[in-house]
Amino acid sequence: MKLFRILGKRGRITIPHEIRQRVGFKYNDVLSFTESPDGRTVIVKRERICDCDKAGIPKQKEKNDGEVTLLEFLNGLSLEQQRAALIHLSLKWAESQTKKDKTEE
Repeated sequence: MKLFRILGKRGRITIPHEIRQRVGFKYNDVLSFTESPDGRTVIVKRERICDCDKAGIPKQKEKNDGEVTLLEFLNGLSLEQQRAALIHLSLKWAESQTKKDKTEE
């Protein structure tokens, strides 16, 4: 099945609903884009920014009290995972600010 979309002037494109459903992409997923060696293809992958348990809670390093600080957690991520986390949190923050602005109007 081949679907076509037009790249907008801001470089945005919508991944068709049928494909999102089939591959399991969901709202707020972190996606990575990699150019293939042929220079004509882009590979899109959903990324995990941390190792999480089945409930989606990040697995923690074992310590005496079983707790880990946010800084320790972030430092335990690769640079790529830290970048993905920053992007995800930036989007969540911007979304919350938009909602806050709308309620103040």
